[in-house]
Amino acid sequence: MTVVRVAVLGLASLWTASPAPTDGSPGTALPDELARVLTDYEDAWKQKDAAGLAQLFTDDGFVMSPGHPPVRGRAAIREHYSGHGGPLALRVLDFAVEGSTGFVLGGYARAEGEPDIGKFTLTLKKGADGRWLIHSDMDNANTPR
Repeated sequence: MTVVRVAVLGLASLWTASPAPTDGSPGTALPDELARVLTDYEDAWKQKDAAGLAQLFTDDGFVMSPGHPPVRGRAAIREHYSGHGGPLALRVLDFAVEGSTGFVLGGYARAEGEPDIGKFTLTLKKGADGRWLIHSDMDNANTPR
């Protein structure tokens, strides 16, 4: 069992998450404010909405995809994601939040309940408005090259 300490309005809270299996079964539940980031990402990816995806990132955020150099900044992220997208189901394996920084580790599939075809890490930062944004997104497929 993973114990996660979360700061909410300056008060320390304790969140507990059980390790998630990697066979496509349900993963760990996220607090709503973090779950929104993943839900918005899934929705924008499914719609092939590169501009919408870029808006989920910090101004100086990164995308670190296999076979490509790091991409930095919303304009570059929008260009990088242009023409990409399709079916996507994200599943959380682990997460933590400390103050205004957090991370999510997970797997992805083409549909909920299917086995993961890849994995990801998201580094998150809370904006001045209290909204969580992606600072870095790194992913890779589960198949060997």
